[in-house]
Amino acid sequence: MDTALAPIADKVYAGQRLSADDGLTLLRTRDIHTLGQLANHVRRERHGNKAYYNINRHLNYSNICALSCKFCAFHRKRGDEGAYEYSVDDAVAEATKAVAAGATELHMVGGLHPFLPFSYYTDLLSAIHSAAPNLHIKAFTAVEIVHLARISKRPNDLTAVLSDLKDAGLGSLPGGGAEVFDDRVHDEAFKGKIRSDKWLDVHRHAHKLGLMSNATILYGHIESLEDRIHHLELLREAQDEAINEGHQGRFQTVIPLPFIPDDSELEHLYGPTALDDLRMLATARLMLDNFSHIKAFWIMQTLPFSQTALDWGVDDMDGTVVWYDITKVGGADNHQEVDVSTLRRAILDAGYEPVERDTLYRTVERTGAQWRLADQPVTV
Repeated sequence: MDTALAPIADKVYAGQRLSADDGLTLLRTRDIHTLGQLANHVRRERHGNKAYYNINRHLNYSNICALSCKFCAFHRKRGDEGAYEYSVDDAVAEATKAVAAGATELHMVGGLHPFLPFSYYTDLLSAIHSAAPNLHIKAFTAVEIVHLARISKRPNDLTAVLSDLKDAGLGSLPGGGAEVFDDRVHDEAFKGKIRSDKWLDVHRHAHKLGLMSNATILYGHIESLEDRIHHLELLREAQDEAINEGHQGRFQTVIPLPFIPDDSELEHLYGPTALDDLRMLATARLMLDNFSHIKAFWIMQTLPFSQTALDWGVDDMDGTVVWYDITKVGGADNHQEVDVSTLRRAILDAGYEPVERDTLYRTVERTGAQWRLADQPVTV
C-alpha cells in the first residue's frame, strides 16, 4: 500500500469525512488498487451488490447556442451547417416513441438559443407531460435555467422561473454545465458561461422547491488537481446545506465527465487516461460522503470501462440513452444506444446485481414496455 493512503484508509473505515489534502492524495496516488478498494468499500456499504440502470431517452432540442465554449463541439449558430431546433410537435413525437419503448425518463437539454421565447420551454414541457404523463422529464442545465430567467426578464427570480417550469412538467434537473468550479478555468475555456456561484444557486433554488438534481464535473483539460478537489468540496457543502435545512430536493448523483478533445478548440489537449478516470470516480465516491450515487456515463467512458468502474465506487451505469448529440466518442454519430439486455449483461459480468431504477432511484418492475414502481399499479 502507498503509505500516504494509510491514514486516509483509517478515516474511510471509521466513516470520517476526508479533507481537501486527503482528496489530493487520492488523485495523486499511483496505488490505484488500494484506492479502488477504499471506494468499493464505501460503495458496498451503501448499495451492497446492486448496480443501477434506467431506460431513458436523451433529447437535445437544439444545438443553436449564443455561447462558443472552447471545449464544445456541439454548438452551432443559426444558419450554420448542421444547426437544428425541434418544434414542440417534434419533441412530443420523440417522447411518444420513448414511452412506446418503455422509457421512464426523458433527459432534455440544449444550447442557449438566442431567439426562442420562454413560452417555447413551458409549452415544450406541458405538451410532453400531457402526451406522456408518466414520463419523468429531467431537463435544462443550470446554465439553461439562467438563460431562461434572462429571456423571461426575471434574471433575479430563479425561484419563479423554476416554479413555472415545474408547474409545466419539469421533474428534476440534470447536472450539466458545472464544468469546473474555478474562475480562471471558466474565463479561459468557458467564457460567458455562468460561474460556480450561479450554478450552485440554481440548484439551491431547485432543492428548496423540492426538485431533485444531479451534479457533474468536467475534468482532464486545463484544470488543476486542486481545482477538481475544490469543485467536490463545493458540491459537498451545497449538499450539506440542503440536508441541514431539510429541503425535499437535493443532489442525487454526481457524474464525473472526462473531457473529450475531438473537434473542439481544445483538441490539442490529450484528455484524461483511463487510470485518471478511475482515480476521479473513486475520489468522488470517497470525498462526496453525502451523495448517494456515483454514475459512470458510458457514452463518454465506454461500456467496458463502466463495468470496471463498478469496482471503483460507481453504482450507476446510466441508461439506454438512444440519441445523444453532445459528445461522440470514436467517430460515433448521434445514434448512441445500448439495449437493456446488454446493460444487464454488462452488470452481471462485472459481478453485480442489475436493478432498474426510475429517475428518483426507485426500483422499477416491468414486463416489456409496461412498468411500475415497486408496490404501485402498472404504468404504461
